[in-house]
Amino acid sequence: MGPLFLLGDSQPVKYGKKKIKYIDYEKQHLYFYMVGLPLLMPVYFNLQSMQVMYLRRYWGDIAWVSSFYIRYFITFGPFYGIFGTVLLIYLVKFLESPWIAYVTQMSHIPMKMSTEENRDWLSTQIPLQCCEEPQDSLNYTLSNIEQPQILFPTMPRHNYHKVAPLVRSLCTKHGLQYVNKPMLKAFGDIVRALKKSAALWMDAYYEI
Repeated sequence: MGPLFLLGDSQPVKYGKKKIKYIDYEKQHLYFYMVGLPLLMPVYFNLQSMQVMYLRRYWGDIAWVSSFYIRYFITFGPFYGIFGTVLLIYLVKFLESPWIAYVTQMSHIPMKMSTEENRDWLSTQIPLQCCEEPQDSLNYTLSNIEQPQILFPTMPRHNYHKVAPLVRSLCTKHGLQYVNKPMLKAFGDIVRALKKSAALWMDAYYEI
């Protein structure tokens, strides 16, 4: 997420000690809603993924992405023209961005930012994720389903509520925390986590 957002406990301190201030991180919890929700997916993540593909020479991925846009313009270009087709692409992305940003970031921003602790894969992954209530088919289709997804990555989303009790019992058996929050609390935890990280950055940045 950096340098747009500083997350966790170590990254803000690292930026602060090095006197790095690309943006006013003190207000990152505010611009997450004003800028992050509508722009995170269609602009920031898109540009970031393209940059990674180019710098790491992922030519296969570049070919697939290019083929998507070629097919998109072939399909919609005759109806809307070049400008209208570009507008349609980004209109859809802007509409989906707040939902995707919410349901993905509520499971990651407030959770523990782990470094390598020489633990097994499951014990490392489960504490980094959370789910929202209620646990029903619609909720698992439209919202965050990280913990069941870890164990059943190819399962259709609407079936995750059926295996959630199994995942919970597995976590209990092995002493792992299964985090399950009401959705509004999960939204609020994003803000609280961003404010906490900003405070850590301020302490390190303004330290004499």
